[in-house]
Amino acid sequence: MSGKLYLVATPIGNLGDISFRAAKTLEEVDFIAAEDTRVTVKLLNHLGLKKQLVSYYQHNQSGSGQRILSRLLAGESCALVSDAGMPAISDPGEDMVRLCAENGVETVIVPGPCAAVSALALSALPTGRFTFEGFLSVSKKSRAEHLESLKNEKRTMIFYEAPHKLVNTLRDMLSVFGDRDISICRELTKLHEQVLRTTLSEALETYTIEPPKGEFVLVIAGASEDNSPSLSLEEAAAAAIQLHKSGISLKDAARSVSQSTGYAKNAVYSAALSMEKES
Repeated sequence: MSGKLYLVATPIGNLGDISFRAAKTLEEVDFIAAEDTRVTVKLLNHLGLKKQLVSYYQHNQSGSGQRILSRLLAGESCALVSDAGMPAISDPGEDMVRLCAENGVETVIVPGPCAAVSALALSALPTGRFTFEGFLSVSKKSRAEHLESLKNEKRTMIFYEAPHKLVNTLRDMLSVFGDRDISICRELTKLHEQVLRTTLSEALETYTIEPPKGEFVLVIAGASEDNSPSLSLEEAAAAAIQLHKSGISLKDAARSVSQSTGYAKNAVYSAALSMEKES
């Protein structure tokens, strides 16, 4: 008889958020598959547990997944954990669950903290319908295609982002979505937890001046008939340049275009300046 795979949610920051059931499961399984064993050791030390750990992450999941499956089929039980939050959500554990399903191994959920849902609850944006989009690709083309596909998405959107990519991501989002409301959650449940409820243009301005630190969850308002710009930011900037050529200042042109498109004046002005420099 095969063993069971337990998907165990772990704290996203504050170790006090571990549930009694999660701690009991980690204690009772035969071994733990961890995204980063160094991170999981800290949690086990907090719980006063010693347990065999095996590494399972993006770059070894093919070989390691087969070894974990063999042990499960031999009757052992395994707890799968990520560095933080729910394993298998925007996480290589997704493939381990699929592998178990294909081989008749029972998977048991031990629910708990999730950064995406926590950020949504804090966002003050509509929570009735939402879409989780995970991390954007590092490929410029793939990122652009991903964002463009969401341009008319009416549900609240949730993204994960790393600090070194945040400014570029905000700039790309502003270019595609226009100036929308956004809630930026940083370091959730940790000592320096911060929730910034603002707009995309203001967020871009803030983090261009203030270097981002920590892990981020971005919660963005969906499109609506009232706030969806009919032009892209580049098209709005081009329109401002045309107005500027008619004799008014570029700032006044940007203000006029922003009123008719929904983009922030500063966003149109900055994009127009960049286009003028390039030409």
